[in-house]
Amino acid sequence: MSGSHRSASHRRSAPAPASRSEGEQPQGRAESRRRRKPKPRRAAKLTVGTATLLALTAGWFTIGPGRSFQGETASAAPDREPETAPMKAADSHTEPPAADRSSRDKITSIPGLGADWMAKIPAETRQLVVASGKGKDSSDNTVTLWTRGDDGGWQAGESWPAHNALKGWTTNHRSGDLHSPIGLYSLSDAGGRKANPGSKMPYDENAKFVMPGRGFNNEPLAGSFDYVVAINYNRVVGASPLDGRFPEGAAKGGGIWLHLDHGGPTHGCISLTEDHMVALLKALDPAMHPMIAMGDAESLAA
Repeated sequence: MSGSHRSASHRRSAPAPASRSEGEQPQGRAESRRRRKPKPRRAAKLTVGTATLLALTAGWFTIGPGRSFQGETASAAPDREPETAPMKAADSHTEPPAADRSSRDKITSIPGLGADWMAKIPAETRQLVVASGKGKDSSDNTVTLWTRGDDGGWQAGESWPAHNALKGWTTNHRSGDLHSPIGLYSLSDAGGRKANPGSKMPYDENAKFVMPGRGFNNEPLAGSFDYVVAINYNRVVGASPLDGRFPEGAAKGGGIWLHLDHGGPTHGCISLTEDHMVALLKALDPAMHPMIAMGDAESLAA
C-alpha cells in the first residue's frame, strides 16, 4: 500500500467538526470581545492631532531631542531666550534706562566755574579753555579744554599743567604789572615761528615770533613763541598775534598769549609744554567759537 493511499484513508477516518454559522462564537469569547471593543483608528488619529494643536496653541514645539523653541520668533532665532527671561532681568535691574542715565550724567555746569561765569559764556561757544590758577598770587595753573555737545552738556578733555604771570592774577591788568588778567576772552588767531602744525584758526608763520633773554628762573626764553594763540584781551580780533594795536589803550597792556612753556613764570601769558600746545592748536575750531576763562580758582568759582 502506497503512502498516498494511507494518507487518504487516514483523512476519511477523521471525525468532521460540527458546522457553525459565520457569526457563531463560543459564548465566553463572544462576551469578552463585546467588553473589549478596540478604539477606532480614526479616534486615535484625532487624539494625536488634538495634542499637537494644543501644543501649537501654547506656542511650543520640539525639534529633535531636548530642543524647544517658541513660535515663529524662536524658529527664526533659535538662540533667543524665552520672553520670560528678559522680563525677569528687567524686574531685577535697578539702573535707569540709557536715556535717563544720559540726562542724569550730562554736565551743564563746568566744575570750578561759578554761575556768573557760566552765564557769560555765549550760546554759540562750544569750546572753552579753562586756565585755573593754583592761587591768587601763584604762577602755576591747570589748563583744561571743555567741549559742549549738541545736548548742551560739557565734556572735559585732558588737563595740562601750565604757568601764568609771576605775581599771579588781577581783575585790573596794567602794562608791566606782572599779573595775568582775570576774565573770559575769545580765541581767534594763531601763529608762530614754526610752520602751522594743523591749526584750524588763521595761522601766521613768521620769523618775528622770537623771545630773547632769560626768564625769572634764569631759564632761556628762546623758542617760547614757536607756537602761540592770541588771547583777545585788548587787541584787534582777526589780526596776527604780532599786531601791536591796543583798542583800549597801551596802559592796559596787551600781547597776552597762550605760548610754549619755558620752565618758569610769564609776564602775563599762559604757557604750556610744546606737545600740549600743539594738541590745543589742533583742537581749537573757529566754527565752535572758542573762548578762554582764566583766573585763580577762587575767582573763577565766585
